[in-house]
Amino acid sequence: MFTGIVEELGDVVAIEELGDASRFRLRGPVVTEGAGHGDSIAVNGVCLTVVDFGDGEFTADVMAETLNRSSLGALAVGSKVNLERPMALGGRLGGHLVQGHVDGTGTVIERKPSENWELVRISLPADLTRYVVEKGSITVDGISLTVVDAGPDFFTVSLIPTTLALTTLGFKQPGDPVNLEVDVIAKYVERMLGARAGTGTETAK
Repeated sequence: MFTGIVEELGDVVAIEELGDASRFRLRGPVVTEGAGHGDSIAVNGVCLTVVDFGDGEFTADVMAETLNRSSLGALAVGSKVNLERPMALGGRLGGHLVQGHVDGTGTVIERKPSENWELVRISLPADLTRYVVEKGSITVDGISLTVVDAGPDFFTVSLIPTTLALTTLGFKQPGDPVNLEVDVIAKYVERMLGARAGTGTETAK
């Protein structure tokens, strides 16, 4: 489990094509400190498993399903990525509950800079709109953000200087893809209410 508080802006060092998967080598001295084989690290909001690590770098295998359903497939050597280690039990929940399971991708539509912050409009897939509400939480490229406005096919977020300086959203331009993860609590509530109404499938007996 993650919190959507990016610890480090890392770099893609190498990408090895493995047929139906890819092996990424990423540089992240902060997130690799104390890392071990099999640990999880979120890369642009996608939970990946550490295969190997050393000298401030780590490798992770990314299967075709992940490449197709997230923006990781668009990464290239030299790309910047948001990195976060899992939250330790008893740690502070600085953002919100983030699983690292991408629900879909959006596209940066527009950026409106102001003196001390910036408003960013992002497209929203139709099957995710019901989970996004004004002042609710959403994860964009692994960043926990508060929704400013929720439209029929878009949402907006306000970015403070720290977010602009220390994450990929500081330089994403209109047309660039971003990973989206909606609030998991909303999905559980929908499932439970649907089951009670007879429109969902109860898995627990």
